[in-house]
Amino acid sequence: MSTDGSTRSAVVDLLLEEGPISASEVASRLGISAAGVRRHLDALVDSGAARVSSAVGPRSRGRGRPAKMFALTSHGRSRLGHAYDDLAGAAMREIRAIGGDDAVRVFAKRRILSIVRDVTPADGSAESAAATADAIARALSEAGFAASTRPVGAGVQICQHHCPVSHVAEEFPELCAAEREAFADLLGTHVQRLATIANGDCACTTHVPLGTPAVSRDGNKSASERVARDTDTSATVQPSPTRDRLRKEPA
Repeated sequence: MSTDGSTRSAVVDLLLEEGPISASEVASRLGISAAGVRRHLDALVDSGAARVSSAVGPRSRGRGRPAKMFALTSHGRSRLGHAYDDLAGAAMREIRAIGGDDAVRVFAKRRILSIVRDVTPADGSAESAAATADAIARALSEAGFAASTRPVGAGVQICQHHCPVSHVAEEFPELCAAEREAFADLLGTHVQRLATIANGDCACTTHVPLGTPAVSRDGNKSASERVARDTDTSATVQPSPTRDRLRKEPA
């Protein structure tokens, strides 16, 4: 890859992981001139891969014109690894056609539990919950979600800067719902989804309050134990009441 291409990729990575972000912040992080960064940003905006917004809150400059902030668009994200979206979408539709909405929910739950299977559940303390949030972010990053955590007020936020299945999640919100439920079980507290890439936001953001009472439905079971439990439960075939009644009634 050319130096120009490498720089463009580095700019895209920063927009993915830190966006919305200003041109000066990108230049500072990459150690290149602001003029060079703006050239790449302008090209990304012109191609529809990035969008511009005005800074708000503490990131604004105060007096004068607000700084321009850059972030990837859904078109820009589509270049990062959605090659199997059509196949994944078709597979999910087939699951729904065969087993209904319940089958989709079971699949979505198994999928996220397989990603976080090695994460140790929090023990009820704020410190443990924060450590578990970090472990969840690491597990998500290994699965391609480019995740991180950041402290916010009396809690922490899990930020997924990329979603390999965002286009599929637009049609099947069960995928997002299963993630939130798995996070709540591991963290032992209610969590709140503030934003999702599937809804057009820059990142999937989950707020985790620290120091609140534990509400885990599965106690301290590991994710791998819950995967095994769900597999056994879903594989059990319940006897048909009609068949039993016919067997007992005289001819």
